[in-house]
Amino acid sequence: MLRLGQPARYQIKIQGQLTQGWSDWFDGMDVSVEQHDEGSSTTNLTGIVADQPALHGILARIRDLGLPLLLVKLLEEGEKISIVD
Repeated sequence: MLRLGQPARYQIKIQGQLTQGWSDWFDGMDVSVEQHDEGSSTTNLTGIVADQPALHGILARIRDLGLPLLLVKLLEEGEKISIVD
């Protein structure tokens, strides 16, 4: 069971392309980009988030960049990120 103040691993998918250089701004999350056939791209931010307030801070940064949020997923231990178009 997830508790408000405990760390958890998340996948956050946003529309658009960010480089790995944004990792520090997103609390050290791994940044990976998917290129799609029609020319669009999505960015996956994956990593451990300290707690729910930290997650909300990351989501606020995405909002402040004006990037559409496509997915926020709590990852179970050992679960790999999903590719969702």
